[in-house]
Amino acid sequence: MNYELPGTGIQGIQNALEKGEITAVSLVKNLISRIENLDKKGPALHAAAFINPEAETEAEIQDQLRKEGKEGPLCGIPVLLKDNIETGDGMPVTAGSIALKDNTAERDAAAAEKLRRGGAVILGKAAMSEWAFFMTEGAPSGFSALHGQVKHPYGPEKFEAGSVGGSSSGSAAAVAAGYAPAALGTETSGSILSPASACSVVGIKPTTGLISRRGIIPLSGSQDTAGPIAENTADAALLLEVLAGTDAEDEATARADEKKKNYSSFLEKDGLKGAKIGMDKSLLSEAGSGERRCIEEAVELIRTLGADVKEVKINESPFQSKVLPHEFKHALNNYLSGTPDAVPVSSLKELLLFNKQDARKRMPFGQTLLELSDSMGNDPLAPDYLEDRQKDLRLSKEEGMDHIMEKYELDVLLSENNRGAAMPAKAGYPSITVPAGYTSEGRPVGITFTAKAWEESKLISFAYAYEQASQKRQRPVLENE
Repeated sequence: MNYELPGTGIQGIQNALEKGEITAVSLVKNLISRIENLDKKGPALHAAAFINPEAETEAEIQDQLRKEGKEGPLCGIPVLLKDNIETGDGMPVTAGSIALKDNTAERDAAAAEKLRRGGAVILGKAAMSEWAFFMTEGAPSGFSALHGQVKHPYGPEKFEAGSVGGSSSGSAAAVAAGYAPAALGTETSGSILSPASACSVVGIKPTTGLISRRGIIPLSGSQDTAGPIAENTADAALLLEVLAGTDAEDEATARADEKKKNYSSFLEKDGLKGAKIGMDKSLLSEAGSGERRCIEEAVELIRTLGADVKEVKINESPFQSKVLPHEFKHALNNYLSGTPDAVPVSSLKELLLFNKQDARKRMPFGQTLLELSDSMGNDPLAPDYLEDRQKDLRLSKEEGMDHIMEKYELDVLLSENNRGAAMPAKAGYPSITVPAGYTSEGRPVGITFTAKAWEESKLISFAYAYEQASQKRQRPVLENE
């Protein structure tokens, strides 16, 4: 089938749009056709949740703005949003739950608003792990009762269910499969890094508070963030630039305007020269595995690019915090209480009962995490919760990331895929993952860099330098293309 500009990313599309070789309208039509051929037919990836019925109209507007010389940085670029991000165009926002299949919003989430203001065309919604993978234990990531199982684009029938990573599984799989050049995901702990590395694309989990969460179905007020997923580092940096900023409706973003940067200016091929990088080998796959070989090859290249990579020891605490189930209960109750009348539940307790009414269809893997969350206390500022949150911060920051970075005099930590994501997630620190190669069976491997708060520019510089020198990413070959 005809697919315009495969693998060229945002820059390639922008060049073609500027030369008049394509239009935003023709591109959107082409991508919708591609999704129809690959998502429910052929490899049946189930990565797309909804197509925006207004996408072609939005593209027409951007084509006109380009003619008038009024284009934004993302003019005419199609972007998919994870299905927990609200839009005011009538598309449902469901978090993969049957209970929310008729849930709509009156206005765009702050992140969607910024994308549109930058000229992006919202192509539709991407599927996700139900309730951001906080519904139950034992379910494969990428599964939701409403949209089914997202399959791995590099091996739809070869790789096991859940291998696509979660919970922004549809966002990453969609970008990998060429549904759109970029997508927006969300992360609480590993949910951008996991699927981006699994699908051989670039994902940025920014500092918590750099991008507004207003209009995103919440999991954890202390850890949630949105972040870009794209084919390459330059595109991810451009999206981050558009998305970053203070929002009066999300107090976590109070410092975002002060801290945000022109991230595209940090795309430096010699960005790794003089970098000090720490790596804990216990966070890598076992010696001799295909994943480990990819990382070892990446580290060797990074050293030739001028970086000092040293072994460090990260002592992650086995402490079982109540923060996520506690915050989820109160955040979700607050969210559900404001949903439209068409939504049959208005609280977490009602959601549990709704799922039990048709358990085989609505909760085939159970709902243990929802039940755990519902068992938490009713006081949103309960002393035991506040104590756990302070302990999380102490173990992840003062005695965790901050201690390690200072002790070894590091710029960043290096890890494999999303291994070790929990500590920076609790600390609210940023990470970026980029393709590092493939195992002998074709399974993608990502290399991940993590820094301290507000140091996205450093991560982008290091990732870009490695990406340009390694050139590891290959597009998947898909039946029905």
